[in-house]
Amino acid sequence: MNISIKRDSKTESFKLQSTSPITLLSALYDIKSELDPTLTFDAGCKSGVCGSCAVLVNGKEQLACSYKYQDADLIEPLKYHPVLRDLKVDKNKAHQTINRGLTPKHNCTSVKTPDDEAKTKIQTDCILCNSCYSSCPVLAVNPDFLGPFTLTRVWRYLAGEGQRQGKGQAQDKGQAQGTAPTGGLLDKIQVNGIWDCTLCGECTVACPQGIDPKTDIMMLRGESGKAGYSDPNFGNMDFGTPSFGTPDFS
Repeated sequence: MNISIKRDSKTESFKLQSTSPITLLSALYDIKSELDPTLTFDAGCKSGVCGSCAVLVNGKEQLACSYKYQDADLIEPLKYHPVLRDLKVDKNKAHQTINRGLTPKHNCTSVKTPDDEAKTKIQTDCILCNSCYSSCPVLAVNPDFLGPFTLTRVWRYLAGEGQRQGKGQAQDKGQAQGTAPTGGLLDKIQVNGIWDCTLCGECTVACPQGIDPKTDIMMLRGESGKAGYSDPNFGNMDFGTPSFGTPDFS
């Protein structure tokens, strides 16, 4: 069987001797040990836990350690990431978005209840594979978009701490209530955030952990509406002139 790997601006084809289905990660190791020792890729646990080996397979995000490769597969690095070499990308940009004041300072006196933990149980399963980030079409036109990974993390903080802050509320309000303050998280996701998302659901499909960033973003929109925020693009939308069946003589 043959697989093709995109390396910089060219694509190279490798013929593999194995006729039985093996994981793509095993195939990459075989290529590196037997055909091309310079092939570079990321790998870690080999068990679908660390998220290091995420790549594009025929245009779709996959964990190489879980995917069983097929003849004529095209393997590429994740989209919207600086490519360091071959299939290895720099994930720092995507991960650093949560450090833009989007992580609340937790109050050591706060106690999370089982109900609080249940609200965001699935979100805590994120393995930082960046598949959702790579699948998001918004990043193709707006590289400053926070991305589904970051917005899901914000929802995890808001819902998990049972905290709701409206527009202009002080950070220390949460501290006075004995809960972990969110530090006005809603205010920080209005621009290049929840309203820029197209709700296409590609991030949800790409996630190997079954996390649903699309729904999380919808929940954030709902909380934003309750807090007095609105879509900043709404005023610029053109809904056309309504027609009531009369001729248009313009």
